[in-house]
Amino acid sequence: MTDGDLSAVGRSLYEAGTLKQTRRTGWWVAGVRDPESVAEHSWRTALIATIIAKLEGADPARAAYLAVWHDTQESRTGDVNHFGKKYAPASDPQEVTADQTAGMPELLASAVRELVAEYEAKETPEAICARDADKLECLLQGIEYKAQGYENAQRRIDNSSSRLITGTANRLADELLAQGSLDWLRTALEEGKE
Repeated sequence: MTDGDLSAVGRSLYEAGTLKQTRRTGWWVAGVRDPESVAEHSWRTALIATIIAKLEGADPARAAYLAVWHDTQESRTGDVNHFGKKYAPASDPQEVTADQTAGMPELLASAVRELVAEYEAKETPEAICARDADKLECLLQGIEYKAQGYENAQRRIDNSSSRLITGTANRLADELLAQGSLDWLRTALEEGKE
C-alpha cells in the first residue's frame, strides 16, 4: 500500500465527518427547525438494521454494514428531500461512491462500491433489511418530532410506514406507533423501584 492510498482514505474520513453537520432537509418541510444530521440518522439506521436482519434470518452485520454506507454520498450531494428531487435530478449513488473511493486501495474501494451497489439493487435479504431500517428510522424520528410538537411529522410517519417490506419492520412499526417516545424511560424507572 502506498502513502497515496492512505491519503485518499484519510480524506474520505474527513469527508464522512461532514455528515455530522449535514441536516436531513425533509424535516424542514415538517417545520423542524434543527433536524437530526445524516450521521445521526445513519447510526440509528445501522442499529435498526441489525435488529430487523437478526429477526428476519439475514446477516445482521452485513445489514448494518450496508446501512452505515447508505447515505455517505450526501457528503457531496447534500440531503435532497423528495420534494426537492422534483426540481434537481437525483445523482446516482454508485457514481458518487466511485468518485469518493477514487485513489483508495482497490480492496477497500471495491468493497465500498459493492456495498452501495447491493443497497441500491434492493435484492439481497440484507439490503431489504437495511432499506427497511432506513424507513423505520425515519418513522421513529417522526414520532419523536411529533412528541416535541411538530404535528406535520405525521406525513413522514405515514409515508415511512407504508413503504416497509419485511414482517419484522411492519410489526416493529406497529409497536413503535403504540408507544410513546418516553415509554422506555417510564419502564426503566418503574423497574428500578422493584
